[in-house]
Amino acid sequence: MRYTDFLKDKIWQLICLFLAVVSIEILLLIYPFGNFIKIYIPVSLFSMYFLGIGIEYVVKKHFYDGFWETLRELEEKYLITEIVKTPNFLEGKWLKEILEQIDKSMLEHVNKYKYVMNDYKEYIELWIHEIKLPIAASKMVIENHKNSVTKSIDEELRQA
Repeated sequence: MRYTDFLKDKIWQLICLFLAVVSIEILLLIYPFGNFIKIYIPVSLFSMYFLGIGIEYVVKKHFYDGFWETLRELEEKYLITEIVKTPNFLEGKWLKEILEQIDKSMLEHVNKYKYVMNDYKEYIELWIHEIKLPIAASKMVIENHKNSVTKSIDEELRQA
């Protein structure tokens, strides 16, 4: 995250501050204040504003840089929500909560398909078991009752 990009994101706040300072300066023109006050007020307001967003930038940059670094190091990227600490600013808390909800949804989705695959596997295993019984019984009947019909059936069973 670059500071210029961060400032572009704060442009509306900066415009509102500028308009507020201009309106204060216009109001100060009416009253007989010295030039020091007329300069001190906008300088102090802009200084405090830039100090505040500078601190905000440092806090957010530290969090997001750490977030990206952790993400790059992880082999299983879906574990990011369990590793990253909850930040102390609102956007970061929202981001972490959103990622946790996405992670939970994906886990439910994966589990759903896991259960479907298990059900399908059990169905196939049961079907194989059900098919093997008649085939085994047919082979026993063929061995115990040898004739031309059973020889024909035996040949068909061996080919399959």
